[in-house]
Amino acid sequence: MYAIFKKEIQQFFSSLVGYVAIIVFLSLLGLFIWIFPDSNILDSRYASLDYFFDVAPYILCVLIPAVTMRSFAEEINTGTIELLSTRPVTEIQIILGKYFAALLLVLIAIIPTFIYFYTIYQLAAPVGNVDVGGVLGSYFGLIFLGAVFVSIGIFCSAITSNQIVAFIIGVFLCFFLYMSFGYIAQFSVFVGKNDYLVESLGLSSHYDAMGKGVVDSRDVIYFLSVISLFVLFTRTALSSRRW
Repeated sequence: MYAIFKKEIQQFFSSLVGYVAIIVFLSLLGLFIWIFPDSNILDSRYASLDYFFDVAPYILCVLIPAVTMRSFAEEINTGTIELLSTRPVTEIQIILGKYFAALLLVLIAIIPTFIYFYTIYQLAAPVGNVDVGGVLGSYFGLIFLGAVFVSIGIFCSAITSNQIVAFIIGVFLCFFLYMSFGYIAQFSVFVGKNDYLVESLGLSSHYDAMGKGVVDSRDVIYFLSVISLFVLFTRTALSSRRW
């Protein structure tokens, strides 16, 4: 698995994919947080990163499928997936190697944003007048959310040999799982009955719950379950090529 992981990391940074993904992520967030007039912190005069954590998931919904779209699609298109399957590694090791490589890239993109937190911490009056628990909880939620998006992107790459198709399906599934259940819960058939249950099926409700500063084991289990489910889907998609 480590060999697959190392190979994927080298591919990310031997081309422009890894660098572009990190630069675009940090640049867009920087523009929203510090430049754009309707969202920048300096104009709001309130030391909070709430807007950062509101915008970041939508950027990740697009960037992560762009990073993962080549994971298996390129292997399938070039025929190297058959060669890879003859190596002394299991399918799950191949999947996890590619998964953790993409996840590491996401973590590398998120870590520099701690500079935003430090800046807000220093600009607050008095210094340190920031909801530290809420910020740290939101960071945990963002990392788990990114981990889920990576598992979705890997799965979408495994079901097609076309990278563009994998990207489009990945973006759709990420947005669907993140946003749709909140809207579905508002349907009259669910309101006052099962609206909370339906909303809790979506990623956003658990992400928002972590943003309150409480890392509940139920939210962690939910994220890990979704990740495991898509890893299983990916394994099934690869195995079906031999059926």
